[in-house]
Amino acid sequence: MGRTLENKQEIVADLKQLLSESQLAVVIDYQGLSVAEITDLRNRLRETGTICKVTKNTLMRRAVEEDENWQPMTEFLAGSSAFILVKDDIGGAIRAYQDFKKATKKTEFRGGVMQGRALNEAEVKAIADLPSKEELIAQIAGAINSIATKIAVGIKEVPSSLGRGINEVPASLNRSIQAIAAKEEGGG
Repeated sequence: MGRTLENKQEIVADLKQLLSESQLAVVIDYQGLSVAEITDLRNRLRETGTICKVTKNTLMRRAVEEDENWQPMTEFLAGSSAFILVKDDIGGAIRAYQDFKKATKKTEFRGGVMQGRALNEAEVKAIADLPSKEELIAQIAGAINSIATKIAVGIKEVPSSLGRGINEVPASLNRSIQAIAAKEEGGG
């Protein structure tokens, strides 16, 4: 027995909600995967806050048809499709999928969509290799801390240099007096 119209509408609404919370959607061909393997993929992705959704292409097409950010996904909707919907940790999710793909050798990457643009596998990998938000914040904080440290060292060096210069005055004066006295004895 097929799904009822209400049931299909609920699924489409659920897909729209999931897409609205996602930054990136990846479409993969899951043909040949067992239930255990799909469960393994979902568990790997869950750690990154990512959802792997298996649904009919027609239902996903209905979910994206009114949203221009996700419309490019329609070009990947053919055959057995699974949808990886990434909320936050794009790099972690893509690495988890790549590890799964290496382990099973059964899935095929079809394409990704981000900010209304269709992406190929190389572009998705490039996005995944970018530093995370937390890493960027740490780098900026390190750079700011470095500047503050250099300023503090520079400020501390001014009185130290001045102190060394003042300490050098009597010794320099003493050497000058000795040089004058030696000149007078020798010349005088």
